[in-house]
Amino acid sequence: SAIFNFQSLLTVTLLLICTCAYIRSLAPSLLDKNKTGLLGIFWKCARIGERKSPYVAVCCVVMAFSILFVQ
Repeated sequence: SAIFNFQSLLTVTLLLICTCAYIRSLAPSLLDKNKTGLLGIFWKCARIGERKSPYVAVCCVVMAFSILFVQ
């Protein structure tokens, strides 16, 4: 159902990026062994979360504000 609602899709994407970056900070070998293929998506999300962390953090704050106060 998140595919049909754009705000839900953005929320799920942000949560995926943040979760993958957090898991990689705890156990790097868990995501580093799967850099290609279908499970490589999680490694790529972790890299986005690490390298673009200020932008991801701002997006998370904006999304939280939107969910809490706009809806």
